[in-house]
Amino acid sequence: MSAHLVAASQRFQAFTGQHYLLLGIFAVGCVVVVLIGRRHRGRPSEVALRRWFAVVLLAFTVPLSIVFLLPGQWDLGASLPIQLCDLAWIAAAVALWTCWDWAIALTYFWGLTLSIQGIITPSLGQSFPDVRYFGFWGRHFFIVWAAVLLTAGLARAPGWRGYRFTVAATAIWAVLVIGFNFLAGTNYGYLNRKPPTASILDLMGPWPWYVGAEIGILLVVWALMTWPWEWARRRAGRRDALGHLHKS
Repeated sequence: MSAHLVAASQRFQAFTGQHYLLLGIFAVGCVVVVLIGRRHRGRPSEVALRRWFAVVLLAFTVPLSIVFLLPGQWDLGASLPIQLCDLAWIAAAVALWTCWDWAIALTYFWGLTLSIQGIITPSLGQSFPDVRYFGFWGRHFFIVWAAVLLTAGLARAPGWRGYRFTVAATAIWAVLVIGFNFLAGTNYGYLNRKPPTASILDLMGPWPWYVGAEIGILLVVWALMTWPWEWARRRAGRRDALGHLHKS
């Protein structure tokens, strides 16, 4: 068997039975966190729920992040915690524990677009039961589940201020990581070349055009993700104002 075939057999294969099973687990998890979140929304138990989730997330991700830095697991192109999913799980833990607006915004926008893209079209060089396999799926699942819990479950969604913060934070991250990739010969965030497996980036042209196209698409999608929550808040505000007028 050639080296190319061996390498291909060791990669996780998307759209196989194993991938569909993982997608099923992910979907069930989304439903469960929404139901649990709505059950505890606005109650004293909501704080305990959020912080319990934060502890579970940290208990899973922190040890694995340390493992990736150890000899035998260290890889300059994959081990540094500078992928957006690395920043997203940190933001998710902060959002769950504190409900700070900026952390909720990062979790929501990064989780429900970029992390989901990784789940649907994974680019993973290891298969079960490699530690990176568990790290990849666990981090992506927890990020999205946290975003779903906070928004659909607990109704804590960002507004336009959170949108602007996420756009600025993402732009700063992209500039810094592109520079690091050029210097180190790495490809964090797939900002300097496309992933070796099929992805939505294949529809956006060659580098650097696909990076610009991705940014433009994210700006529009994130705005569309913000508008319904802002509209609902304004509608609720007008309804409350009318209620006060009738009472007076």
